[in-house]
Amino acid sequence: MKKADIRKLFLEKRKSLSPGEHISISDAICDRLFSNFQLADKKISLFLPIEKTREINTYQIMDKAMSIGAQVAVPKTNMKTNELKHIQIDEQTQLEISNYGIPEPKKGRIISAEHIDIVIVPLLAVDKRGYRVGYGKGFYDRFMKKCSPRAQFIGISHFDDLVDEIEDVHSKDMKLHALITPNHIYRFEQ
Repeated sequence: MKKADIRKLFLEKRKSLSPGEHISISDAICDRLFSNFQLADKKISLFLPIEKTREINTYQIMDKAMSIGAQVAVPKTNMKTNELKHIQIDEQTQLEISNYGIPEPKKGRIISAEHIDIVIVPLLAVDKRGYRVGYGKGFYDRFMKKCSPRAQFIGISHFDDLVDEIEDVHSKDMKLHALITPNHIYRFEQ
């Protein structure tokens, strides 16, 4: 399948989830993340959810990670350059909703990509090779290219199923190291 078709299909699947299903999926992913990955004392890139597209609730991941000594950095988007900068957050950080519905820190200390240990990657779908379909602007692929080779890219998905193959993978598309779904953890060869 092509990315545009996958994007449309999985956005529709998300819309069909009840509020209760969305909460239980978010809870299961948080539990699976902390049970299977070492986040204590790491620098973590964590997106905050766009409510209108029913992204996984990552606020509980943020709170739990900070409680075990992780430094959490939240992306702030630059729509002119299609780039992300990551701002470290704490209990005092003020968030604002961007024009695109993205919760972002107003200000704070920037953590550069090469210092990030773990990137929690937003997505709509993933294929069996570990390539993902996002919203189509390439923000995360550009950001992940700048990360250290030791950084882990962990996607989180509402759905357990993988797409067989994304037909229009581009040379600039970055693969995930792992994918967490409500019932599975997939790991991908690099």
